[in-house]
Amino acid sequence: MMKQEIICAGFGGQGVMSMGQLLTYAGMLEEKHVSWLPSYGPEMRGGTANCSVIVSETPIGSPIVTEGTSAIVMNLPSLIKYEKHLAKDGLLLINSSLIDQKTSREDVKVYYIPANEIANELGNGKAANMVMLGAFLEITKVVSIDSILAAFKKVFGPSKEKHIPMNKEALEKGAAAVRG
Repeated sequence: MMKQEIICAGFGGQGVMSMGQLLTYAGMLEEKHVSWLPSYGPEMRGGTANCSVIVSETPIGSPIVTEGTSAIVMNLPSLIKYEKHLAKDGLLLINSSLIDQKTSREDVKVYYIPANEIANELGNGKAANMVMLGAFLEITKVVSIDSILAAFKKVFGPSKEKHIPMNKEALEKGAAAVRG
């Protein structure tokens, strides 16, 4: 039985909510049970933003993630705040472009991904969240990249479809970054 309880966290504007929405919508497209619970800090931009996402093959009792199976952290304040909310043997993805310290946890599986550098190489620094998402999908297989791209059309609408090829490339580069 597959159930992923995911914490996505970073600064506002890093695409943390988009990452969560795409995972949730892709899970729906694959006929899985899903929940998405956003949480914003009091600041408008540059404040903290996080969301809890659950993708499960069985019904979900509560959308609240107290102990995640996975955490995708985009900045240092998020690492400090959320690494302790990860279950033992959980998965921790760290954006090493913006986080220059290692996790204090020794009981979780950690990947350090230079998401901003990879996104900048693609010519779009805003795609760091998609790089992280691609890495997460490669490790967990919770949903397919094709489902994420189908979800992209639904979440962002027809006007943003022109961005799909670049986002697909970002997802693929993220996946390649953790293949080793």
